[in-house]
Amino acid sequence: MKVFIENEAHSNQKNIYNEKTLKKRKTVTISREYPYPYGFIIGTTGEDGDNIDCFVITENHLHSGQIVECNIVGIMEQIEKSRDDRSLEKDEMDHNILATLDDDPIVTITPEIQNTLSEFVLHAFDHIRINKVKVGRFLDQWTAEQYISAHADTPYKN
Repeated sequence: MKVFIENEAHSNQKNIYNEKTLKKRKTVTISREYPYPYGFIIGTTGEDGDNIDCFVITENHLHSGQIVECNIVGIMEQIEKSRDDRSLEKDEMDHNILATLDDDPIVTITPEIQNTLSEFVLHAFDHIRINKVKVGRFLDQWTAEQYISAHADTPYKN
């Protein structure tokens, strides 16, 4: 699976790209540093209309704008409260796939990794807190693959 890296690990700069053309639109500062490289899976469309988000669990330095081949290792459920056109609150699913680089050993998503990711997701946007974010369960590779398959622009092949 191909992942486009938007944001580098250990940076509080969030790069925003047009996820279909891969053209950079702008950069903003957020409240926390990304714990791992973060981007999206090319060729997918999630429930929020954007590509499916992905954290790449690696110690390697990946650069914004880089496209990397990854293996799926799990999924972190993320639910955001937002308001619709009539100012009614609704839950929006914005789950994050967890992956490793093809050349890296497959990792187990340990409680430490879960805590690191949860802390980041819950506090990265403290400075603007418009939407409320909730972290759900951390689920296995099979569940992640099913999620990607259901949101692939073309049929997903493992």
